[in-house]
Amino acid sequence: MIPSVLPTYARAPLTFVKGEGAWLAEADGRRFLDMGAGIAVNALGHAHPALVEALTAQAAKLWHVSNLYRIPEQEALADRLVAETFADTVFFTNSGTESCELAVKMARKYWHDRGAPERSEIIAFEGAFHGRSSAAIAAAGSEKMTKGFGPLLPGFTQLPWGDHDALRAAVTEKTAAILIEPIQGEGGIRPLPDVCLRGLRELCDETGTLLVLDEVQCGMGRTGKLFAHEWAGVAPDIMMVAKGIGGGFPLGAVLATETAASGMTAGTHGSTYGGNPLACAVGLRVMEILADPAFLSGVRATGGTLRQGLEGLVAAHPDVFEEVRGAGLMLGLKCRLPAAELVRAGYDEALVTVPAADNVVRLLPPLNLGAEEAQEALRRLDRAASAARAAAKAA
Repeated sequence: MIPSVLPTYARAPLTFVKGEGAWLAEADGRRFLDMGAGIAVNALGHAHPALVEALTAQAAKLWHVSNLYRIPEQEALADRLVAETFADTVFFTNSGTESCELAVKMARKYWHDRGAPERSEIIAFEGAFHGRSSAAIAAAGSEKMTKGFGPLLPGFTQLPWGDHDALRAAVTEKTAAILIEPIQGEGGIRPLPDVCLRGLRELCDETGTLLVLDEVQCGMGRTGKLFAHEWAGVAPDIMMVAKGIGGGFPLGAVLATETAASGMTAGTHGSTYGGNPLACAVGLRVMEILADPAFLSGVRATGGTLRQGLEGLVAAHPDVFEEVRGAGLMLGLKCRLPAAELVRAGYDEALVTVPAADNVVRLLPPLNLGAEEAQEALRRLDRAASAARAAAKAA
């Protein structure tokens, strides 16, 4: 008999009932150190006082009016995002998947309005994850994402990660945009080297192709800059944002230059809930905290300390771990044992981590993780590695 909740998730046998900072309380009373942050969503941890205050203050005033009317909280957040980024304009969504849908529409509409509707093809990359809508799975193209859901939305090509020659050959007079994550998250914490991102920008400039960046997971301070592409010193034409922007409240956005967004006029896109007063009040407070240079400096410092400790774990457990990947507080451990076993062993140590493709365990903690909490995470991960190794030998 099918359960009342559609069984599309392989859930861990854990029930968290309360959170505070980097800690989660399980229903049985156990206290877990959360190094997953809801898959990079809870950028400021659980129940951050400033976010609770922003949400409750707005909840007492106004929840929803729809986008038929001006929403001051939405305009304030858009103004802040424009001031802090390359963008000239912002559209608010509820999720990364919705942001992907608009990014695809925006890129195609741009060329349609320029009299080149044949420029509708979008180049994406093997290992990508852009969401679970029809456009997003067509962009990713993997069998895991697409099997059973055909016919797929046409107009997407997937190239091997890091194959520069294939990329240059793939850009034709029909190419509308190149869509890429500066750091693949679900794909196994695979960073795109800065030189490659700069090369992508040059290729797009050379061919007129739009550069669309998916910073749903790697953005909002996760790498130690507000957005990951800033490390390469380049800017996209369109960017997808979600996860950390709401600090745990459902919120996403598409940021764009005036030129890239020029085709999106009244009636071309919309959202019932996107940019509602509740979400934007929280998002604005998140932005005020994350955009502070001192805060971002702290992310870089904590990320450096955590990475150094993880390198030590790789050296201490060479039969368990292979390498450390990532940047800032978006880190991954490439495993020799099954990554799922390491995640489960972490649960036994009251440690939350997140699996990814390419046999990787992700560490995506709150960006305000304390130094002692980082050290405690390393100690628990060390014990989990020892337990996983022992279990593997006993099997």
